[in-house]
Amino acid sequence: MRLPTAPRAALIRLRRDAVFGLAGISVQFLALLVMAVPWLVDDQISSLRGVLLAVALPIGALAAAAPVFTAMQRRRFKALLGIDIPGPARRGPELRYNLLVGPAIACGGVFVWCFALVVGLAASTVFTWSSLGGRLKFLPTAMAATYVTALGLALLALAYWLIGALARADVRAATALLGPDPATELERRVEDLTERRAGTVDAADAERRRIERDLHDGAQQRLVSMAVNLGLAKATLGDLPEEARKVIDEAHREAKEAIEELNNLVRGLHPAVLDDRGLDAALSGIAARAPLPVRLHVDIPERPAPTVEAVAYFVVSESLANTTKHAQATGADVTVVRTGDILRVVIADDGIGGADPAQGSGLTGLVGRVGSVDGTFDLSSPRGGPTVITVELPCVL
Repeated sequence: MRLPTAPRAALIRLRRDAVFGLAGISVQFLALLVMAVPWLVDDQISSLRGVLLAVALPIGALAAAAPVFTAMQRRRFKALLGIDIPGPARRGPELRYNLLVGPAIACGGVFVWCFALVVGLAASTVFTWSSLGGRLKFLPTAMAATYVTALGLALLALAYWLIGALARADVRAATALLGPDPATELERRVEDLTERRAGTVDAADAERRRIERDLHDGAQQRLVSMAVNLGLAKATLGDLPEEARKVIDEAHREAKEAIEELNNLVRGLHPAVLDDRGLDAALSGIAARAPLPVRLHVDIPERPAPTVEAVAYFVVSESLANTTKHAQATGADVTVVRTGDILRVVIADDGIGGADPAQGSGLTGLVGRVGSVDGTFDLSSPRGGPTVITVELPCVL
């Protein structure tokens, strides 16, 4: 017969918590034996020296063995509850757990097993003993046996709750006292998150490069081939009807426009010149293609990380695109300078100003892209201009 889901889960949880609690009692029994070792050194406790031996030395022995018991406790939590308590433990909290909290929880477990559970089992089965022919002189009536049975069932319910409560209290205490310092743990988690984010950024950058290569070597080449074929058709097929010639002319024009748009898209993703010749050459290409005069100054004695170069390129490209579309500027200045481990990018224009990231002008994407590498983004764009974007990027990720 298979139990319903809820009772079966309750029994599984009770068995797990009970085994966990008994293992904790066993560890504390070993600790008690360690504390008893100094008593074997000197059994004379009538003198002051004997009192010190009886009190101070057992505590000192347990304190000296605390790392061993801490390791045992960590294995108990890991093996029985699947809870991994990282190290190293702090000395003070570790001693508090092994000298105070652990023994207190173990004493509570002994009480549960010796009183609530054992007495509850005995009291809740009085009718079973009576049916087997046992004589219960202290229960002269059936009503008294009913009361005792009810008390036994209540004690069993209390034991079930106490076993789970002690396990939960032990988990909270151990994670707080046997783990590393919270500040150290927070620092470690920050480092882990930073490494993971750097890996994510690198993976995204690599994926952009792959897309750029696929577009350049695949779709772009097919469009070029199609445009060439359409151009040849225009030049060689002179006896076509006027309607057909118009269709070929339109297709040829759209193919060339699609090639130009694809070129712009590829350059925006990750231009090949950025990998081959660095940020200076890539930004020079942007400045040359811009529809307004761009004065460019680049001073990078040493190339930053490839991901940082990609972010800087994106910032300049998107900022100049926004300037062209919205600023009504007559010129722009782009300055890229590396100072130590900081790459500073400044884009300024003489337009009408009023740029606001909340207006969806592409600046929100810039802020997110800069923040992905722990960079800082500053915008100054009062009404009437000028607009100045200042970005600082760490050169090493």
